Amino acid sequence: MANLSSIDLLKQLVAFDTTSYKSNLALIQFVKDLLEPEGIRITLNFNTEQTKANLLASIGPQDQAGILLSGHTDVVPVAGQAWSTEPFQASIKDNKIYGRGTADMKGFIACAIHAMLKAAQTQQLIKPLHLCLSYDEEIGCIGVRGILKQLSELIVQPELCIIGEPTSMNIATGHKGKAVFKAICHGQEGHSALAPLYVNAIHCAQSVIEAITFTQKEIAEGPRLDTAYDVPFTTVHVGKIQGGKALNIVPNECILDYEIRNIAEQNINSVQEKIFNYIEQSPHAKFVSFQEINQYPGLNTSTTIQAVKFLQTLVDPAAELQKISFGTEGGLFHQQLNSAVLVCGPGAIQVAHKPDEYIEISQMQECDDFFERLLNAIRR
Repeated sequence: MANLSSIDLLKQLVAFDTTSYKSNLALIQFVKDLLEPEGIRITLNFNTEQTKANLLASIGPQDQAGILLSGHTDVVPVAGQAWSTEPFQASIKDNKIYGRGTADMKGFIACAIHAMLKAAQTQQLIKPLHLCLSYDEEIGCIGVRGILKQLSELIVQPELCIIGEPTSMNIATGHKGKAVFKAICHGQEGHSALAPLYVNAIHCAQSVIEAITFTQKEIAEGPRLDTAYDVPFTTVHVGKIQGGKALNIVPNECILDYEIRNIAEQNINSVQEKIFNYIEQSPHAKFVSFQEINQYPGLNTSTTIQAVKFLQTLVDPAAELQKISFGTEGGLFHQQLNSAVLVCGPGAIQVAHKPDEYIEISQMQECDDFFERLLNAIRR
């Protein structure tokens, strides 16, 4: 077994620049080379271009339901951010480890790899332990879908899936789903001196924005609330708009991107229907078309099930049950496997995606302790 601590492993993982638009194969090969010689079973699942891969590592009996750990290997870009340290070189200062991905979520992955290696020392597991590493989570939970299609053939349906996103080692039972849409607004080009004679695509986009704004207001004032979230209702948000070529040309196209983040009690299609109904009342309705870009489901695990009680025995007694505002791959795991899925990992989401992202060493230790208790629970 490689004699590496979780912090040693984190340093090596951070050194791989796995920004989502780049390959993650070097990191995946590193993990494979680390685990496979220890008798841990490895399956790789590649994208179509063979430039990225998911990895499934398994140890323990193959005919039993076990525990599946999940983490994504990609990170968000550092371009344009004012880092005071080298983002792809882990730096330790004031009991914190700085570097891109330390919190989101290579800290968890390092602890999980360390746990897999410790499990390989004994080979006395009564339940299997699996680790699934994915790619392209940060751009819409895209990569993991490839390995999810294979999991039912590779392993027995797990009793519990733990998504190691940063929750400061609290247990999250749910998060909102997310869908991304593109509204394409068509107009008629013409000289701006004759603007009233043409259809202005930006004015069409204004109608779409008004429809989204009215929909958000209606939802916020409606009865479907989940107070476990910071924002206790489904949100609709316009994040990008692009249109126009010059001030003196009536624009013939304007494109805007918007997202819906829905609570479990509210279907995304019903929110879209509200937006469409508002647009239908506009004179611009026939000049607008829509495309769905991406969608992933939310997570809403019951707090009363045995898996929650089990996980509570592994974390600090002061750990809280909560719901998180950001999305994870958890909903996809539940959808594909119908297993209990919970989110629990070291680090704070408040520092993720920012310059000087960090994870506290105490959080790494807490996660290591968590895995030690987990291994004790599934050993003979």
